[in-house]
Amino acid sequence: MVTMSRSVVPEELDELRPDDPRAQRSRRDLRRIHHAMRSIAIFRGALERLSLARKPQRVIELGSGDGSLVLRLARSLTPAWSGVELCLLDREPVVSRETEEAFRELDWTTVVRRQDALEWAAEGGTQRYDLCLVSLFLHHFDEGTLRRLLAGIAQRCDAVIACEPERGRLAYFFSHFVGLLGANAITRGDAVKSVQAGFAGREIASAWPSRAADWWLQEFAALPFSHCFVAARSALRLPQTP
Repeated sequence: MVTMSRSVVPEELDELRPDDPRAQRSRRDLRRIHHAMRSIAIFRGALERLSLARKPQRVIELGSGDGSLVLRLARSLTPAWSGVELCLLDREPVVSRETEEAFRELDWTTVVRRQDALEWAAEGGTQRYDLCLVSLFLHHFDEGTLRRLLAGIAQRCDAVIACEPERGRLAYFFSHFVGLLGANAITRGDAVKSVQAGFAGREIASAWPSRAADWWLQEFAALPFSHCFVAARSALRLPQTP
């Protein structure tokens, strides 16, 4: 049950330099939070919901940060997924050489791209992707900028999975206790802000381009604290049984 209207305010981590020790600590906190949120299991379940007719060959993650979450996902998909071309896009990417090497060991080719996601969405371009992955990122945008970002994704990608904070009582309550995971003050404050800016119901789907009639959309809560949006071009999904 939603307990508050959506409120988007700047998060402290986004204001810090990537090499700030507090930011480095907060990114380590996020890895633990992803484990607590069951992010990899949720992404895998979302892939099953998409029911794509063929394995994605070109994947992009928006707001990729250090790339560690998609690396965990890639490892969980090995060996079924190999030869994937992955673009890690972030305004301030912090992908280490060790992470890039780990992708190479999985037969994933990586390109780290420094760019604002809204600029990427607005530029159009001919480079297309089979799948767009987004995690704890869409909630940073108010309704107007969210619509612009989703329009760019719909134009340049054939499928998308977004895993965001669920804006509800349970998530809001537990967001005050991420310190139990060892999180620092920045992460503790940003966790509450993230839930307040999170999503409920069909708020992401309602911001999806209305002209994209050839898309299949689904939006759902995922225990314990996540809210997910999945979309794919209908023609690229496996035939669905009645």
